[in-house]
Amino acid sequence: MPTRKLIASSHPPYRHRDYVSTRLRAPEQPLLRVPQFFPDRAGPPIGSTMLAPVDADLTKNGRCNGEPVGERIIVAGRIVDQKGRPLPRALVEIWQANAAGRYTQPTDQHDAPLDPNFLGAGRCESDASGRYSFRTIKPGAYPWQNHPNAWRPNHIHLSLFGSGCGSRLVTQLYFPGDPLLTLDPIFNSVPAGARDLLVAQFDLDRTEPGIALAYRFDIVLRGPRATPREA
Repeated sequence: MPTRKLIASSHPPYRHRDYVSTRLRAPEQPLLRVPQFFPDRAGPPIGSTMLAPVDADLTKNGRCNGEPVGERIIVAGRIVDQKGRPLPRALVEIWQANAAGRYTQPTDQHDAPLDPNFLGAGRCESDASGRYSFRTIKPGAYPWQNHPNAWRPNHIHLSLFGSGCGSRLVTQLYFPGDPLLTLDPIFNSVPAGARDLLVAQFDLDRTEPGIALAYRFDIVLRGPRATPREA
């Protein structure tokens, strides 16, 4: 596997010319450093007692009358700091479109079918080694209004809470070989040397024969190889 180039910052700028909505929400004044008000807490704010195994299986947690439609996949990885030390008991949440490229929320009016057996959201807690795992359906591409004939690549949103509610990383996971990546302003708002940090790697060892393909997506906190945040 080739070594990824280290860069000064992996995060996208607040304002990116081709990503139209950043022009409206990017701060106009220099940012201020805010003191740390949130106390450290052992474990994610939701608490592991509120999680169940089915929460991490999106092929089951929205099922009403049958199996969800689409290619079943496993998304798994480790959460570590810049020195490779694991982050245990982190709350990981994901949300995504269904196989046809449509979200369940009412605001999504994309002309594609909803899947009554797919909720499109899940959550789990990382273990003592910082590992997490989800079973889900590979999301479809969908159109958006950023520019003429704009389409979002296949992607999954991830949210990571650390030891308290004041520490959160929101990012996106993409899939290897997607031809829409080179055309996507959100993906391309990330510095060129860090974009591959958002692309999951096919993981044959974790694939479940006859059931689901697998992808590995490690999350790195801080440092030059930090997983880029969502623009």
